[in-house]
Formats: sequence, C-alpha cells, structure tokens
Amino acid sequence: TKPATAEQPAKEVSQPAEKADSGTAMVAENTAGEALFNEYCAVCHPKGGNIMNSKKTLSKADMEANNVKTAEDIVKLMREPGPGMRKFSESNIPDADAGKIADYIINTFK
Repeated sequence: TKPATAEQPAKEVSQPAEKADSGTAMVAENTAGEALFNEYCAVCHPKGGNIMNSKKTLSKADMEANNVKTAEDIVKLMREPGPGMRKFSESNIPDADAGKIADYIINTFK
C-alpha cells in the first residue's frame, strides 16, 4: 500500500453506526461488570482465583469442570451457591447487575 500524500489522503475505516454503538455499549457493560465484580466477588476470587477452593476458580476450564458454562449458570450459582460461597439474593445484587458480573467473568477469565 502506498503511503498517504496530500493529494491522496489515507482512507478512513469506519464501522457502521450500529456496530460502533453496540461495541461502545459492550465496553460500558463490561466496565460496569468489572466494577460490580470488584465490589462483590474479588475478595474471594482475586484475579479469577478462589481463596476457598483452588479447583473452583473462574477459569473457563474450572467452571466447565464444575458444570458452570453460561452467564445464566453463574447467576444461578450466585443465587444458590455451594459450600464456602456467600449467597447473593436478588435484593443483594439485582438480576441485571448479576448478569453484568456473569458476562464480565465469561469475557475476562479464560
């Protein structure tokens, strides 16, 4: 490709408005999910780990091994956790916020 010149400016690559808006919304939601995760979860799950049970980290492999595969599974586990995990009712964390946390976990810890 030739470098841009005064006569021939560089081409701009732009996304359609709906894609850009959707990407911006996704970033905002992930940022909100991260803030909520840090507020409610990071104490026991620092950097996606697990201070109570090293076999139940938030890594994709550990979650799948424990039959936690979707955002819905994560929210369900928040509502009805196993031994050692605090229960988060909808009055503690509303469903919309729980979903943001779940999406953040899925998108962050691989």
